[in-house]
This record gives sequence, C-alpha cells and structure tokens, in this order.
Amino acid sequence: MRYKKEAYRQLCEQEPSISLFSQPWWLDAVTGPDGWGVALVEKGGQILATMPYLERRRAGFRLSTQPWLTLSLGPWLRPSTAKPPRRISQQKDLLQALIAQLPPFDHFQQKWHYSQTNWLPFRWSGFRQTTDYSYVIPDLSDPNAVWDGFQENIRKEIRKASNRFQLCVRDDRPLEDMLRLHHMSFARQGRLAPCPEHVVRAIDTACAQRGQRAFFIAEDSQSRQHATVYVVWDANSAYYLLGGGDPELRNSGAASLCMWEAIKHVSTATRSFDFCGSMAEPIEQFVRAFGGTQCPYFSVSKTPSKMLAGYLFLDSLRASSQRA
Repeated sequence: MRYKKEAYRQLCEQEPSISLFSQPWWLDAVTGPDGWGVALVEKGGQILATMPYLERRRAGFRLSTQPWLTLSLGPWLRPSTAKPPRRISQQKDLLQALIAQLPPFDHFQQKWHYSQTNWLPFRWSGFRQTTDYSYVIPDLSDPNAVWDGFQENIRKEIRKASNRFQLCVRDDRPLEDMLRLHHMSFARQGRLAPCPEHVVRAIDTACAQRGQRAFFIAEDSQSRQHATVYVVWDANSAYYLLGGGDPELRNSGAASLCMWEAIKHVSTATRSFDFCGSMAEPIEQFVRAFGGTQCPYFSVSKTPSKMLAGYLFLDSLRASSQRA
C-alpha cells in the first residue's frame, strides 16, 4: 500500500487531468494521511488507472464512503486514442482490475466526476448506481458572455445587492466570518452544519498553501455581513464548495452577488465553474439560474452487509417521509 500511495502522489504531480478532489493532499486534509488508500493499475512502467478510496470503521463495519466536502472521487483512466470498441474494452479491463484491488468492505459509496461515464464493470460486479446532477459553466474566458447566460432574476438580484443595498464584497475577512455565516444557514433550518469544522479548516489550510481557494463575504455600510461563498479550484475547474448567509438579511441579493464575484475571480485561474449540484430543489433552482450546463454524474454503491443494508434502507425511508 505504501508503494501505491507514493506512486500515486508522483502521478498526481505530473498528470493535470486528475481532479482536485482526488489529489493526495486533498485526501490527506479530509481523511488524514492514513484514512485513504488507492487502487492502481500499471503496465510497462506506466500507470494506466487509479481509484482512491476512503477506509474507516464505524460500529464494527468497514466503510468506504465519500469523504467530507469531496464532491467527486472514483476512477481515473489514462486517456486512450484507440477506436471506440477497443477503448471501451480497455476501460472494462482497467475498471475490473481496480475493483479487484478494493479492500473488503461492508458498505461502499462514491460520487464520480461527470467525465467518468462508464460504470458497467461495476454493475457486473454487483454495484448499483443512481444519477445526480450538477451545473457547470464550461467556459469562463469571456465574463460578459457568462453574465449574459444568467437568468434575468439573478442579474436583478446582483444589481439590487450592488445598487440598492450598496453591498461590498470582501475577500480579506477571516475564515471565522465565513464559518459563522455558513453555520447560520443551517441554524435557520434547525440543523447543524454537516461537515465538522476541523475538516473545513484543514481544507482551507491545504488549499490556501497552494493558492487554490478564496471566499467572499458581502457587507453593507453598517459592517453587517449578509452572505458568503467559498470556492476551490485547479487548472481544470473551480468548485462552489460552501456558502451561507444571515437569515435576517437574506433578501438583499448578497448570495447572488458573492457567487458572481467568485466566478469573476476564478475566471483568471481556471477554465470552468462547477456549482457542484444539489438534489435539494431550492438549491438546484438557485444554481441553475446561473446558466450552467446540466451534467449528470454517478453515485456508485454496494452494501454486502445485509444488516447494514437493512439499516440504510430504513434510514432512506425515514428521510423520504421527512421530505414528504
């Protein structure tokens, strides 16, 4: 395992197509250096496929699930120039080799990047798949074109925040201010923020060291902070990771203004903007209005433990009844 992780670290330093969320330094931040492993397929001294995974135990169960705030994981396959039938055959062999290297687990679940569209070998190995959606602005090179792609209600919200409420967007406030606004959004719903604060801080430290994060806070003339947006990025895409706002000030248009400032900021550093989706209808409605392309992505799972499968089924029923 140590050899695989070291080889994977070296690969990620050389291969720009590997997603931010699959980078070793990201996984170190969200799980700890010993909290993850990687399946790796080599041939002729070249790495052809990889698949990082989480390793943890809870209540005696072996779990390999999606780490905190890690919006995609899953396989990476070296691009192939073969014709489609041969390329799909290569993918089949590589994915089956990755599956064979996964450690024993009682429950497995990963959300894959939308660029990975072939999960058939996982189906043949007893895994299941559900489809979720994200919205992506594929080209940030022309901010005026991005602005024109917004729905009119978003443009009105941004103008309202800037003109009527005279909000100023700051990117130099302490992380504690962003966290406070983030927690306020959940408190309004009577909930705690799902991700532990120490994980957010670890991510922030790791990304700040690499110049791959920024957060924006909209303030008024009375220094009241209305809303925040936190983004991370690599050379391929920026990602909307966290947000929040003061529920007493939620009608000022601050959230839309912060998102627009974030998009403009990252347009000089990367090619696209991923809103990272949400299956919650109000959030989906908000991010869809920024004009991104709808991108389906896979959530792949398998639960060999009958006891745990029964518990997860009952838990999903409870969640469904609460939503209804």
